[in-house]
Amino acid sequence: MRTDFDPKQLGPRDFYKFLTSVVVPRPIAWVSSTSPAGVDNLAPHSFFTVASVDPPIIQFTSVGEKDSLRNIEATGEFVVNLAPAALIQEVNATGTNFSADVSEFDAAGLAREPSAAVRPPRVKESPAVLECSLHQTLRMGDCVLVFGLVVHASVSSQVLSGDHPDVAGLDPLSRLGGDEWGMLGPIRHLPRIRASQWPGSFTPREGHMTEPGTGGIQTPGQAGS
Repeated sequence: MRTDFDPKQLGPRDFYKFLTSVVVPRPIAWVSSTSPAGVDNLAPHSFFTVASVDPPIIQFTSVGEKDSLRNIEATGEFVVNLAPAALIQEVNATGTNFSADVSEFDAAGLAREPSAAVRPPRVKESPAVLECSLHQTLRMGDCVLVFGLVVHASVSSQVLSGDHPDVAGLDPLSRLGGDEWGMLGPIRHLPRIRASQWPGSFTPREGHMTEPGTGGIQTPGQAGS
């Protein structure tokens, strides 16, 4: 049994709340930018993903016209700082709607670190940063998609396993629905199955099928009952 939701009946605001409760978990782009007047802005944006591999382009969405967007469009540069769980209070604080002349770095007591290739500073406490130049912006409804070309990346050596960042060391925050935040849970390693290795038929192991919304174990023989 399911409950249906009609975007037209709910209206934009309520359906936004619905969408952000089912599109989860969402990684956080903790975006630092610098205004033309020299004020360093820092804000979390949870509509965030990789947009292109080659060239390396990341994308976050500004829901409405915000300081991050205005600064980036004016200067053409920004930094995406990974938001670690240890800084959940600070990340949340930087989402406060301060006036444009207030730096969230200062308001939240966060240290700046000079970037290598762009003017906006990094968050010193962030374990991984992506320095970006503006590739393009795209207006879509009441939002603006911001695409950034990654021109430099830096990761704390303490969270590297060889040349690969270790997710447990990064300990990233995520956003869920409402005022909920997510943290890193159990990690499962599962290699992708290549077509040449496909067994010819596929049946999940017994005990790994769960009926949505119940949390209970459903064996293959019970499916559809």
